[in-house]
Amino acid sequence: MNLSRRCSKTGCRQPAVATLTYAYSDRAAVLGPLATYAEPHTYDLCSAHATRLTAPVGWEVMRLASEFPEPEPTPDDLLALADAVREAARPRPSQPAPHPGPLAGEMGRRGHLRVLRGSAEG
Repeated sequence: MNLSRRCSKTGCRQPAVATLTYAYSDRAAVLGPLATYAEPHTYDLCSAHATRLTAPVGWEVMRLASEFPEPEPTPDDLLALADAVREAARPRPSQPAPHPGPLAGEMGRRGHLRVLRGSAEG
């Protein structure tokens, strides 16, 4: 189950199982199975909110599914989880690389700037 897809209703922390889309030109609210990807102008709903959905007066609710089962984990979800665990376990360098020593002709340093010896040709 994609744990980042939660019900769009304020304060609801349940996993989303359905997607709601409004067809304004047809004055219809279309409720179907959970979309593969979150899209702008759609709303993901949990089972409780999907079954209790009502539309404004004069609008029609089109239900493309009568039941909304909880989504099962897919192989992609499990591979993504395994990749995240591997990435978190990877050792990280503890210190930045040492600063290189002075360059030939370098007289001094101030931050990232260097003072170089100039030639006195005139």
